Amino acid sequence: MAVDKKVLHEMIEQLSESDQKSAYEFLLHLLQRAKKDHKWWDEMEEEALLTGEEKRQLQGDEGYVTGGDAKREFGLQVDLP
Repeated sequence: MAVDKKVLHEMIEQLSESDQKSAYEFLLHLLQRAKKDHKWWDEMEEEALLTGEEKRQLQGDEGYVTGGDAKREFGLQVDLP
C-alpha cells in the first residue's frame, strides 16, 4: 500500500510534541531495521530517552505500586516482581 507522503507529514504535524518525538524515534527504528544496523540504538544514552518529567517520576516514590499490589488490585494471574 502506497502512502502519500504529504498525508503522512500532515498526520505527524497533528501529534503532540511528545508524540512527534516518539514518531521520529519509530521512523529511525524502521530505517535502521531496513538497513539491518542496530548500532544507533545501542549507542544512544539511556538518559536521552527520558524527558525531565519522566526522570523526576523515576526518582520519586510518588505513585509507586509493587508488582504484588498490582496483582492483587487488578486480579492478575501472573507472577510480578
